[in-house]
Amino acid sequence: MATFLHWIGRTAFERRRLVLLFWVVVLAAVGAAAAHTTGGSTSSFTLPGTEAQRANDLLSEKFPAANAGGATARVVLRAPHGEKITSTGNRASVAATLKHLAASSSRVGAVSDPFTSGTVSEDGATAYTTVAYRSAATDLTERDHERFDDALHEGRETGLTVEASGNAVATTEEGNSAEAIGFALAAVILLLTLGSSIAAGLPLLTAVIGVGISLAALAALGPVFDLNSNTSALASMLGIAVGIDYALFIVSRYRSERAAGHDAREAVGRANGTAGSAVVFAGLTVMIALVGLAVVNLPVLTAMGIAAAGAVAVAVLVAITLVPAMLGFAPERVRGRSRDRAVGRGGSEAEAPRGSHDTQAPRGSREAKASFGRRWAEGVVRRPVRVLVTAVAALTVVALPATGLELGLPDDGSQPPSTTQRRAYDMLAQSFGEGFNGPLTVVVTDQSAATAKKAAATMHAKIRELDDVALATPAVFNPSGDTAIISVIPDSAPSGDATKDLVTRIRSLAATTENSIGARSMVTGTTALNIDISDKFSAALMPYLLVVVGLAVLVLILVFRSLLVPLKAALGFLLSVLASLGAVVAVFQWGWLKDLFGIEQTGPIMSLMPILTVGIVFGLAMDYQVFLVTRIRESYVHGADPRQAISTGFQHSAKVITAAALIMICVFAGFIGSTESVIAALGFGLAVAVALDAFIVRMTIVPAVLALLGHRAWSLPAWIDRVLPNVDIEGEQLTK
Repeated sequence: MATFLHWIGRTAFERRRLVLLFWVVVLAAVGAAAAHTTGGSTSSFTLPGTEAQRANDLLSEKFPAANAGGATARVVLRAPHGEKITSTGNRASVAATLKHLAASSSRVGAVSDPFTSGTVSEDGATAYTTVAYRSAATDLTERDHERFDDALHEGRETGLTVEASGNAVATTEEGNSAEAIGFALAAVILLLTLGSSIAAGLPLLTAVIGVGISLAALAALGPVFDLNSNTSALASMLGIAVGIDYALFIVSRYRSERAAGHDAREAVGRANGTAGSAVVFAGLTVMIALVGLAVVNLPVLTAMGIAAAGAVAVAVLVAITLVPAMLGFAPERVRGRSRDRAVGRGGSEAEAPRGSHDTQAPRGSREAKASFGRRWAEGVVRRPVRVLVTAVAALTVVALPATGLELGLPDDGSQPPSTTQRRAYDMLAQSFGEGFNGPLTVVVTDQSAATAKKAAATMHAKIRELDDVALATPAVFNPSGDTAIISVIPDSAPSGDATKDLVTRIRSLAATTENSIGARSMVTGTTALNIDISDKFSAALMPYLLVVVGLAVLVLILVFRSLLVPLKAALGFLLSVLASLGAVVAVFQWGWLKDLFGIEQTGPIMSLMPILTVGIVFGLAMDYQVFLVTRIRESYVHGADPRQAISTGFQHSAKVITAAALIMICVFAGFIGSTESVIAALGFGLAVAVALDAFIVRMTIVPAVLALLGHRAWSLPAWIDRVLPNVDIEGEQLTK
């Protein structure tokens, strides 16, 4: 591996213009494809194999007119304080608003009249209308959304309070503020770490190209594969973070190889052969973790994982090809102040320790600066048991809130209070009851219309007798009479435990009715989907962990030629991910320090969040494991004793790993302000996870455990050693 990447690095350096042209052409090609793509992403979920999804599929088949896939909006209208919406003047205002809504787009199919459809609250102050579109939500244009907003504004001008919810309502546009914040902070860290604007700019430039290619490809493929609206945000988040970090490691290694006396072309080759090998295997572990999300068998999660893995793959390819080429355009200037100091000493940089990542030292001598990592490692190694116990105890305390984790799917009630969707949600809850925003749909079906009719009547009668039922509408049958719909409005809120218990009781009634009458009954709706997706994730978590951790451990055994080091890495990851989930629960669910992080709305954590966090954090944790421990093993295989190897590895890599972790933390933290709750929580969770994993697990627990294991850490049974290929990630063949 090292020899092959060494050749790629030298070739890219020599033919840098051709390599740069290739990536520019790729970026232009996918950009053009994205520009000519119509349609967009979706926010819908499908849950294959669950009762709620089977019920939805049956509704699409039996009630095609009511499940045509068109966008909908529910517009809530409230009279001024003390007035009735049914008064003559307010009726006229409502009629004018309905007219504006109907004329807002040629795609509008129907606008219901609340006075004829009976959607007026008991106190007569509030009503709502349903706007049905003939097109899917992803097909609505910006002009459609603008004219819809104008219609709402016209209604407000009449004195009514008018708010709207539904998938036809445009979400708040964030622009690229999250990416901009992450890039700005990353630039500052790179400049402080590398001491050169050229060296700092190179990782940013290559990351921009890589992320640009990934996002353009997703934009082009989005309508084809029906990608979720969060997919691009996740790919962008990971693409930026790993793109910058991977380039940083290669640039830093190049500077240290130049300091060791190699010319520019050979230094690029050696940097690509050593740091590039670590990049490839680190990227591979991240991709394994992301692609492994397919184990859950949830299409939206599978698509997100594959898309994010693709972004990481692009980042790896850019790092091992474009970064060496870009180094060829400024081989001396990228060295920054380290070159000036060498010239000032009147000698070459060969005196610097080979492989040192810390060659620029803005203040003080290089030796003093490099000793920080050594001093840290030596302090840990002197008291490994005390350090290990303290670190594990601290992570355990942070992880404790994870025991209170509550899962749910996002709805308009989870939107920030400033949004029209949230205001409409609250108005409906106040005027029609808390359960109105989470109706349940009971589907009764049988091949025999008579059997279906008998079962539907039985289900309706029994459901009305249940506690927590505010309303159960009579069954509505399809034209053939073999399938019926019963709408159930709970008394309690959609996310309440009472509503979840109600779903369980209705499903129990369905089983009893099927046994006695024969017709099948199923429950769907938002709350039912929440229950099913939570059960699905709970059942899939252990298989997912076994598959992903198992495959990644095999990769790490191949990299480190050790059994204990990969097992230690996996256990450290479990501590990191549990602690990060504990922090997410404390802030996003319990509301601790929510004002500090600008969190407007707390509540249950989105069901996708835990398993998505597990996959991403595992991949990123293995990043730092590979980058740090390969340097330790490199020193060990070159003759150092185990404890000396730890100190030497830290001396050469601690500063750059610290910078890389800070960059990832800043990039992820930039997404905390997202209006998408899953992206905000994911950004926060990943930022916390990287901080805990890099600084507590990898830079504290890892050296403590390695010190306790000694030579055993690097032992491998002889029969396994004979079977495994030698990937030479430390670049031993290059030395020879």
